[in-house]
Amino acid sequence: MRGRQMYASVLIPVKNGGPLWVRVLDAVLAQRTPWPFEVIVVDSGSSDGSVAATRARGVRCEEIAPAEFGHGRTRNVLASMAKGKFLVYITQDALPASPHWLVHLVQGCDAAPDVAGAFGPHIAYPEARLSTQRELAQHFAGFGTELSIVRLDDPDRFARDLGYRQFLHFFSSNNACIRRSVWERLPLPDVAFAEDQTWALRAIEAGYAKAFVPQAAVFHSHDFGVLETMQRNFDEARSFARYFGYRLQPNLRSAARSALALTRRDARWLHEAGLRGGHWLRQVAQMALIESARLLGQYLGSRHERLPPALARVLSRDERLLRTAAAARS
Repeated sequence: MRGRQMYASVLIPVKNGGPLWVRVLDAVLAQRTPWPFEVIVVDSGSSDGSVAATRARGVRCEEIAPAEFGHGRTRNVLASMAKGKFLVYITQDALPASPHWLVHLVQGCDAAPDVAGAFGPHIAYPEARLSTQRELAQHFAGFGTELSIVRLDDPDRFARDLGYRQFLHFFSSNNACIRRSVWERLPLPDVAFAEDQTWALRAIEAGYAKAFVPQAAVFHSHDFGVLETMQRNFDEARSFARYFGYRLQPNLRSAARSALALTRRDARWLHEAGLRGGHWLRQVAQMALIESARLLGQYLGSRHERLPPALARVLSRDERLLRTAAAARS
């Protein structure tokens, strides 16, 4: 590969990635492509050997202080180091599902000259909760089973139809590729949350297209507990209110109805999976708490400006992590 121009750069922010990070990195390095690619890592304060494991594999790993990390900011730092024509972003817990993941993702981003970025689906890890597996499968099935390219071709619908807007700007930096020339014009925004979807909205509004590549899947899923579910949904809903101008939950009654509907859905899925009796009841009760925390977090995040600052700090997981990083620096 010496003397050939770098075609793609795989860019990964890491902090305490653990054993899974080693699996992810090895899977990235094992990708089969007809062109050269590089891997660059920025570590923001690991204490578990992630830096040593990365460098032991010959991968460039730059270190920053935890307080310097930002979802968009750090990815822009990674992009500034890259030499590739295409910038590929994953996270430390997003495991490529095949050795052809990278080539599929980059080809999707290069499918048309106006494609600014492409993203691939997330598959739940086999040990994930049933509801997590089914939710991810349903969500990404909504984008189709073949390579698709979408553009803002109906401005009137875009202005009035919230679902259409969300479909157009959905993007995930857990598994995405951005054309470098577009990034130079539209870097990722330095926002507290949802930097990927905020970037995609700006790209779509600027006239670019977006691609979905179903063949470029990664394993990526989380089974969060009640508190973390509420905190993460609070941060997401607050970001959507700030950067997109809409509320995920219009009122408390709507949130309660949604929580009940999701619990019923989970109960049906558990029954279809063969659970019965006390085991089924315990699982349904757990999911009722999880779904209630999800919708309560969305409701409160949609009204973050009305909350006492102290309460907002308790509800925000991102703010807590930033405070912890700042305290460690001082």
